Amino acid sequence: MKIRVGFGYDVHRLTEGRELWLGGIKINHTKGLLGHSDADVLIHAICDAILGAANMRDIGYHFPDTAGEYKNIDSKILLKRTAKLIAEKGYTIGNIDATICAEKPKINPHIPAMQQTMATILGISEEDISIKATTSEKMGFVGREEGFAAYAVVLIQKED
Repeated sequence: MKIRVGFGYDVHRLTEGRELWLGGIKINHTKGLLGHSDADVLIHAICDAILGAANMRDIGYHFPDTAGEYKNIDSKILLKRTAKLIAEKGYTIGNIDATICAEKPKINPHIPAMQQTMATILGISEEDISIKATTSEKMGFVGREEGFAAYAVVLIQKED
């Protein structure tokens, strides 16, 4: 069996007048993340990790923010397409370990719904998707509540 590991990172600015989407679910908050798509920072980091593990570049290469077809797109669609891209190379996802960095709102209560949503999209067990949340202790752009960051590590595998 061949296994590979990929790492992903993404950031998006918080802004008024946008819905907050994280891990494929809508979270009630006074601000949302700004981006060409729905700006789901967690899914974007996971997509980058999946693509990186398969040596297939990054999310911007496959789904450019210059393409009108991706304007305001639901990131769950991008996640599904990313899984299909690696499947075409014979890979499956082994597990995902991700961290969301945000001061507010509290993310922990929403983690089970995120795991369930992404597990359904990817066709894997919720047990194979670890999501953690942290703050930046009031430091940096996350600490000033200017935006969110997300990190992800993904293991993919294929039979020899």
